[in-house]
Amino acid sequence: MSRRRSKRQSLLEPAKPLGPAPSFWQSLKSIILASYLNILLIFIPLSVPSTQTLIPVTVSFLAIIPLAKLLAFATDELSMRVGQTLAGLLNATLVVELIVAIISLVHCKLDLVQSSLIGSVLSNLLLVLGMCFFAGGLKYAEQGFGVSTTQLNSSLLTISVIAVLLPAAYHLALTDDNTNNDSDQGYPILALSRGVSIILLFIYGAYLWFQLYSHASMYDDKHDDIQKTNKYAPREKKLFDFKKNKTDAKVTAVESRTGTLTSRTPMMTEATRVDSPNGDGTLGGAPIPPADAGHAADLEAQHEEDEEEETPQLSLFMCLFLLAVVTVLIAVTAEWLVDSIDGLVEGGGISEEFVGVILLPIVGNAAEHATAVTVAVKDKLTLSMGVAMGSSIQIALFVIPFIVTLAWIMGKPLTLLFDPYQSIVMFLSVLVVNYVVQDGKSNWLEGFILMCLYVILGVTFWFYPGSNLSAFLPAC
Repeated sequence: MSRRRSKRQSLLEPAKPLGPAPSFWQSLKSIILASYLNILLIFIPLSVPSTQTLIPVTVSFLAIIPLAKLLAFATDELSMRVGQTLAGLLNATLVVELIVAIISLVHCKLDLVQSSLIGSVLSNLLLVLGMCFFAGGLKYAEQGFGVSTTQLNSSLLTISVIAVLLPAAYHLALTDDNTNNDSDQGYPILALSRGVSIILLFIYGAYLWFQLYSHASMYDDKHDDIQKTNKYAPREKKLFDFKKNKTDAKVTAVESRTGTLTSRTPMMTEATRVDSPNGDGTLGGAPIPPADAGHAADLEAQHEEDEEEETPQLSLFMCLFLLAVVTVLIAVTAEWLVDSIDGLVEGGGISEEFVGVILLPIVGNAAEHATAVTVAVKDKLTLSMGVAMGSSIQIALFVIPFIVTLAWIMGKPLTLLFDPYQSIVMFLSVLVVNYVVQDGKSNWLEGFILMCLYVILGVTFWFYPGSNLSAFLPAC
């Protein structure tokens, strides 16, 4: 198979040769033994909300953990057959946030809808992406990904942030104008929010066409634009280089003191005579091979590893069946969790702002957390980026405008006028991520920075009481 594949092949063909598919019973055994966390599946029927305490919330969290692990397992198996891009897009499509937002919209919890969607974008961009960079950086010195596709994703996120900031700027401009009252802004903000939402849906449709058809080769796992992943240097090599540099420094110091500083050639240095086994720059009577030979050997080993056959643990039918069942169970468990958190908020102790921006997105993105981090450790950062940034794009360009349009159909006054503090936080988060991914490489420190920024935002939202901007809108 050639390196450059056709548009459809880049999405539908596996990155490596596949072994024979397992039987039904072998696939079922693989699902049962996929992780020891499967024992936590017993918490699913126990997560039904019953009281206004922390117990139902904790049980729902424990029930989602094994489901997220199974979803990561199914997505990883699917990526062997369809490639990392299409598998990441499918995983980003299985969003629990959409179900949670519809449930909240039916109950006229408009502020909870908006805060949970903004929180989903923040969670994917900072927490999930940061965990991917950090976990992968512990195993690899630098992990590479496609620069062009990542910058395109950053541009799409920037457009979505502008769409969220413009209604807030519109509201602020009219509020400062003494000739306008807040009561006069209801219909204009509703109208512009619905119009902008329709445009965002067209942008999302164009993005899908661009990714899946017109420029599918750009998202190929083997595309030339993807940066190379670099492993950590062996510890023995670092020790050898340290000894060599130390010896060179001593020789230079002696020559400078005696005034006999001479030009040394790479043929025979003091470090070579000291560190070579024979003391004469040879290894067993043969010259020491140059460093390029070892690099060429590493490249050849990497090429053989890329061509190594992968053995799937699930058949295609069982893989798709597992994806469907786990997605439904996650949606049901997340709905029970929402009801449990509502009772907890009514009991006091946790603000609705913190629940919407921090708690709900963490629960809704549990599957993305496990999937993205698991595949990042396996050096499938393209899939991790597709899950983390792809989910953020899907929330910003599809779920948010779709919910606004659906609310329009249902007669609910939901707008793109988000809380000003939430809008600013979203803008700053997208800005930071743009700086982090612009070089096409990642390391553990960049991931650590993103995770710490998310923790900082969590602390601020714990104390932030929120603002009521829907007072001038029609009643829900």
